[in-house]
Amino acid sequence: MKTLLFPSLILAALGFTGAGCTTHPETGALLPQSTTKFDQEMRESFVLMDKGVQYSVTCNGLQPVTLPDGRLQVAAAVRNRENRRLQVQINCEFKDLNGFALDSTPWETFILTENSIETKTFVSLNDKAKKYTIRVREAR
Repeated sequence: MKTLLFPSLILAALGFTGAGCTTHPETGALLPQSTTKFDQEMRESFVLMDKGVQYSVTCNGLQPVTLPDGRLQVAAAVRNRENRRLQVQINCEFKDLNGFALDSTPWETFILTENSIETKTFVSLNDKAKKYTIRVREAR
């Protein structure tokens, strides 16, 4: 019995020490994974932030206009696809030509009556805004 116990202890000790010495072949700078999977806010002008509004809300049209003072004004025709009143929150991120956020409007409660299309207008704070993303989420 003693002859089997000692070799078993040695094998167990070697197993524990070998488990802690795993090597990681990836070293140095690594590229990010899934860079195009969740980038809708960088590519689209109108995004829905959760599943509830994804089913219930859509956008029938966007109308960007540059005002005489150079600021960007965006009007969005937001549509309620359901036969019930919806209360959502909406905001607009104004961006420069490279897509970097310059300013953001506060989240506002927006009420959509049954099967309606309501227009919401946003105006940027300065004349540097060239792109935008309107975001809609469930009201909480």
